[in-house]
Order: sequence, then structure tokens, then C-alpha cells
Amino acid sequence: MLARLILSAILLCLTATARADCGPLRSAFYEYGALYYKAGDGRWTGIDKDVVDEVARRMGCTIAPSTDSRVRIWAGLKGGSLDMSVSAMSTPEREKIVHVIPYLAERNYVLLHQEIGARSMADFLADGHSKIGVIKSFRHGKAYEAWLDQLRAQGRVYEAPDYAALLRLFKLKRVQAVMALSAGWYPLIQQQQLAGTYKIMDWAPPREVLVGGLILSRQHVDDAQAARFGQTIRAMREDGTLKRIFERHLDAELAARLINF
Repeated sequence: MLARLILSAILLCLTATARADCGPLRSAFYEYGALYYKAGDGRWTGIDKDVVDEVARRMGCTIAPSTDSRVRIWAGLKGGSLDMSVSAMSTPEREKIVHVIPYLAERNYVLLHQEIGARSMADFLADGHSKIGVIKSFRHGKAYEAWLDQLRAQGRVYEAPDYAALLRLFKLKRVQAVMALSAGWYPLIQQQQLAGTYKIMDWAPPREVLVGGLILSRQHVDDAQAARFGQTIRAMREDGTLKRIFERHLDAELAARLINF
């Protein structure tokens, strides 16, 4: 009896320690295609939310969610008002302020209006008139960033605050093209009213993959805690949970591709 009481006390202490090490944490999501969106009943859902919910459950911590633009999220991480966010790629500059815990491998595409004849980045650049929309603060990989810099020099890049605003620009034909990840354009192909109005162009180098992950503020999440997040994500990948999460919001083929990092 005494032994059981001692064991129970030890387990309670360990659980309390784990929870204390894990929060509460302030997390922010941003609306983007299948990653984070409003369901028909008005609830927020998506790959990013399901990943964070499962991480919180496994680690036994409280993660308080909010929704904001990507620009304000990065400002919050830098200023200390946020502890974490989702699906961001690592850069040397970002690594100075956040830990990045990978959980998806994405690829950028160019969505073109059907009537635009460009077959490559060079064709679009030579057009001289067509404009492209991007989300402010997004990173697109080396090849696309070099191309976008050339277009910016010609005043042909619109920077939208979020994905919804980007799509509005595209639908209103304020821009003739937009940058979009697989998880961004996938829901569009389900919309019959957009059928035949655009085409998806894959202009990035064949092996250029953008690895995105949880981003954890270095101000509030130490190395040991970040390692626990990494271990949790790896376990979710190994036991198939990560794949099942992606398959809730994408088809099986695309889901398998996005967890191949």
C-alpha cells in the first residue's frame, strides 16, 4: 500500500513537471488552404490545428490558440507576446529567434489565369505586364525568390497580408498569378465555380522542397523543451498519426508527399 502511494506521488510529480515544462503556451495560426480554415459549422480546423492539438495532448500541456496574419505572428514572436506558431520554413535569420520543428515538406507553385500563356519563370518575366501576388513575409525558396526580386524591381509584385486577400486579388484579376503551396491550391480544385479559370504551374527546380514546422520562441522555449517537441513530432510520424492528420484534409497521395521530409 505504501509502495503504491509513493509510486503515485512520483507519477504525479513527474506529470506536474512535464506540464510545467510545457506551458501554458500562446500559439497563433494563420488561415491558409488545408493548413488552417473554417469548416462549414464555423469552427477552425486544418492540418496545423490537428498537429498542435495532438502535440499538446501527448506532451500534456496547454496551448492557447489565436488567429492572426503571418506578419503580426512574426512580430509577436519577436516581441515576446507569442510562444509558438506553425508551418514555417527555417532561415538563418529566423533561427536566431525561433526553434523550427519540421512536420511537412511543401513545394511552391504558380497559379496562373488560364489566358496567360507563360510556360516558365522566364516567359512571365519577359511578359512585362503581368503581375503576381504573394503573402507578405512568406519564403518561397531560392529559385522563386530570385525571380520575385526581378519582378519587384519592375513593380510587378503585390504583397497581400493573408491568403484570403491574395485569392481576392487573383479572382478580381488585379494580379495574373499568385504563389501557392500544395496545401493552398488543393482546396481550390474542389470549387466548381473556379474550374477552368486557372492553371497550376510547377516552375521550381525538381528537388526544391520547403520544409515547414512548428516555430517555438527562443525567448520562452528552451533547448530541452524544443527537443521534447521534436521527439513528439517524430513519434507522430513513426506511428502514422502525422499521415492520418494530413489525410483528413488532403487526398492520400498528396498527404504522403507532404510528410516525406
